[in-house]
Amino acid sequence: MSSYEPAPDTGPKAQNQAQNQAQKQAQEQAAQSTSAEQAGTTGARHGGPSPARVGTVVWGLIVLALAALIIIGQLGLVVLNGTYVLIGLMIGAGAALVVGGLLSARGRDKESTTGKS
Repeated sequence: MSSYEPAPDTGPKAQNQAQNQAQKQAQEQAAQSTSAEQAGTTGARHGGPSPARVGTVVWGLIVLALAALIIIGQLGLVVLNGTYVLIGLMIGAGAALVVGGLLSARGRDKESTTGKS
């Protein structure tokens, strides 16, 4: 059993083979991306990264606010009434969802749904 491997060929024939292989890989990647777009598996509307959803951002802010209020309450800096905290969070979350939805719909209306005018 020998571990001898001959040196790679560096002649014009080997260079042409390398170029052909690179072209094949590029074509395969292009075919995969177009099939993914046709299947609807891309993240965004035009193949780019998908933007953060309004609901995800609002729920993240609710969790952060709740955690901050729990820490403040445990430190004894302020005495919090749970009912008022919950009402305030719900009002803030509702307002954020409505405003975020309106802004999202406004941004979506600018794009044409079809390529025809």
